[in-house]
Amino acid sequence: MTGNLGVHRFRAVSDCTALIAAFFGDKKEDKVRLRLKYRKPTTFPCNAGSRFSFTALVWTLVGLLLVFHLVSICHKDNIHHGEIQSRTSGFLRRPIYHELEVIEEVKNINIPPPRGKRSSRAPKRKHHKRFSPIIEEFLDEDSQLRHVFFPNRKNSIDPIGMTGNDSSYYFPGRVWLDTDGNPIQAHGGGILHDEGSETYYWYGEYKEGPTYRAHKKGAARVDIIGVGCYSSKDLWTWKNEGIVLAAEELNATHDLHKSNVLERPKVVHNEKTGKYVMWMHIDDANYTKASAGVAVSDRPTGPFQYLGSKRPHGCDSRDMTVFKDDDGSAYIVYSSENNSVLHMGPLTENYLDVEDVMKRVLIGQHREAPALFKYRGTYYMITSGCTGWAPNEALAHAAESVMGPWETLGNPCVGANKVFRQTTFFAQSTFVFPIPGHPGLFIFMADRWNPSNLRDSRYVWLPLIVAGPPDQPLEFGFGFPLWSRVSIYWHRKWRLPSGWSTLR
Repeated sequence: MTGNLGVHRFRAVSDCTALIAAFFGDKKEDKVRLRLKYRKPTTFPCNAGSRFSFTALVWTLVGLLLVFHLVSICHKDNIHHGEIQSRTSGFLRRPIYHELEVIEEVKNINIPPPRGKRSSRAPKRKHHKRFSPIIEEFLDEDSQLRHVFFPNRKNSIDPIGMTGNDSSYYFPGRVWLDTDGNPIQAHGGGILHDEGSETYYWYGEYKEGPTYRAHKKGAARVDIIGVGCYSSKDLWTWKNEGIVLAAEELNATHDLHKSNVLERPKVVHNEKTGKYVMWMHIDDANYTKASAGVAVSDRPTGPFQYLGSKRPHGCDSRDMTVFKDDDGSAYIVYSSENNSVLHMGPLTENYLDVEDVMKRVLIGQHREAPALFKYRGTYYMITSGCTGWAPNEALAHAAESVMGPWETLGNPCVGANKVFRQTTFFAQSTFVFPIPGHPGLFIFMADRWNPSNLRDSRYVWLPLIVAGPPDQPLEFGFGFPLWSRVSIYWHRKWRLPSGWSTLR
């Protein structure tokens, strides 16, 4: 391949020289030659004193540089496509993914005519910003389209009662029941795979309480009850393991007092210490504390001991997550500087604190709800915009190092319709979980918030697939990246590939 590249470069240089010669070979050529014939010798034996020869030399060098640059770009492009093909060919040859990659369309939603005043319990608009009509309908408790966003409980996902064709299927947006027949309460959460017991643990906010506002301009909220935990062997049937980190009822100065805020708990296991470590967003009712809290337990089902909170790296911290890498190192990622920037930094060896190192990424882009994952050496991340409880467009990002720089790949949502894609299927990212035995296949976990009744918020789980070339060029470099496209496929109902749980 190197020899062919040299031949192509030689031919390109020859063509370029011919074009330059043709360009300068006009009627004045004879006069120039006559003038050069009687010119006195110079110190240069190659007619360097001629204006024509000097100009030709300059243009020849420019042409050579252009040709070399073009050949280099083509060579890099071939390498890029070969790399993409090698990274994705193994994935694309597996027919079991074809069902998940089918693009399922959804008819456009017709907005009903107004019926009077907006519900008094509908979320107040921040800064008088008007949302699109469909978002207004989503936020309005009395909307005629309520059943579209929040289906009736009679259509619940019931792993115990479901049989036949609906068994093992996910239905995004429906009420999801646990093995006791109660709605699962694990919002803003994440999943831990405990390899020792081959069990999956789902942790999240337990929002079983009335929705209210702490003050007139406050955001919709529920009192802290604690962090709920559910266990499963198949990622579909979930058993309630109870509250593993409970609220503080009496001490009003405690971080976990019921009047405060506990959001987005994530748990990682530290193999060196044997501890299960939980990180979470801790705040007061006015969202001015903006801190990250940490708790620890000897068992995945708790109870977790709360150790306290801090502003990591001395910065405000709101929506956050924790990511554990293949080598056992763990990182915290949080929205900071009034949600305008994401901060990333490693945790200490025992996962109980942050190191001094920190990187600012996606500066000025106002992203929150980060969900990190890794595939074949590349780090990926899904983020949300900052629009309160209202859904917005997700973005996918990628990097060769968890500390960046991070490139934005665009909106990963595929299928449904334009409104669904621009609102992340009316949901917000919280976690991305890899399916064992199926490289490139993940579960995208998101929350469809119900701000008028937060305990009735729903879960939107969808297949996320990493495969195919990226859609747009690099932001911080030239050309296209070597990583693959991230796609989240909409499905009204879907299930994991048959036999996945036996593949390790």
